[in-house]
Amino acid sequence: MNIIEAKQLTKVYHTGVLDVHALKDVSLSIAEGEFVAITGRSGSGKSTLLYQLGLLDHPSSGSVQIDGIETIGLSSDQRTVMRLSVLGYVFQDYALIPSLTALENILVPLLMQGDVYGVAEQKAKDALQRVRLLDRANNLPSQMSGGQQQRVSIARAIAHSPKIVFADEPTANLDSETSRAILDTFLDLHTQGQTIVMVTHEPEFAALAQREIIMSDGVITNVITHKSS
Repeated sequence: MNIIEAKQLTKVYHTGVLDVHALKDVSLSIAEGEFVAITGRSGSGKSTLLYQLGLLDHPSSGSVQIDGIETIGLSSDQRTVMRLSVLGYVFQDYALIPSLTALENILVPLLMQGDVYGVAEQKAKDALQRVRLLDRANNLPSQMSGGQQQRVSIARAIAHSPKIVFADEPTANLDSETSRAILDTFLDLHTQGQTIVMVTHEPEFAALAQREIIMSDGVITNVITHKSS
């Protein structure tokens, strides 16, 4: 079953002087439980594509269906509800609140979604356990390494059991050893059935995904199925 169906996605940025075509008639499908990497040079459109698939931006034209729901006609509030309940996000800058502990950084979004405290706390602890960081639950971001902070952000992304996790260059600020540890975390989640869509510029990390979608100048130029996955 395909959990994402994108058809003829086009994204044009109007700069005032000229129009920038970041995506040009892109179509793709992603199966439930699949681990997909989107690669390409800077400016190829890979992050723009992820933002359309993850409902973080509106395409200029085309359609995106997520878990059987056509999203283009949804209201702003409906899109927000879908982002909060069905999708999870991991970004390269971690986006943790400095004054909150690892546990609290995960708790806050769950409480905002309506979970009672006891339920939210258990979900947060379970998520930290899944990324092997429960022993850091009471640490502030400043008391953790970059890799640990990124694992907290992954825990936050999966705490509400999203159907899809979108990751935009999640290893960009990390050294090679720490980056591999983050990728191992994603592989563990994928083994447990999590659908993951990851943008990366690192070929060795893209090779760990089941499928690699290669972009250039706003179009998909190649799709590679990796035998090792």
